[in-house]
Amino acid sequence: MTRATLIPETITIHVPFRLVKRGGRKEMQVPEGATQPRRTDSSLVKALARAFRWKRMLESGEFATIAELAEREGIAPSYMTRVLRLTLLAPEIVEVILQGRQRPELTIARLLEPFALHWHEQACDLVTLCRDERGAKEASTATGSLRT
Repeated sequence: MTRATLIPETITIHVPFRLVKRGGRKEMQVPEGATQPRRTDSSLVKALARAFRWKRMLESGEFATIAELAEREGIAPSYMTRVLRLTLLAPEIVEVILQGRQRPELTIARLLEPFALHWHEQACDLVTLCRDERGAKEASTATGSLRT
């Protein structure tokens, strides 16, 4: 069997990307405008789940204080209060995290830092901030937007 055209033995493909550290692991980051598969950040989702579970346990009266619950869970009360604060996130931000649409900068470390209590301010601080022609603030997520 002979071939009419020669097939090269080596093919070189150039794919533009850069490696970034995110949540203690390395990820490939593709250029702006390239489509990326949605990937949930398991540490963010786990922290949200813990926060809402602990909140439910406290509200039900199963545990009287955060200190009591923290002792049972084997963690520091100060860490528990930082995680419990995640229950104050705007529902849109929680949804973005659960769907894996958050920006790479939104890490568990960033969420455990103090954040605004008003949902619009959270959107401006924790999601991409931009301004329209009239100067009104608009915080856009990957597929939707939060406006005032």
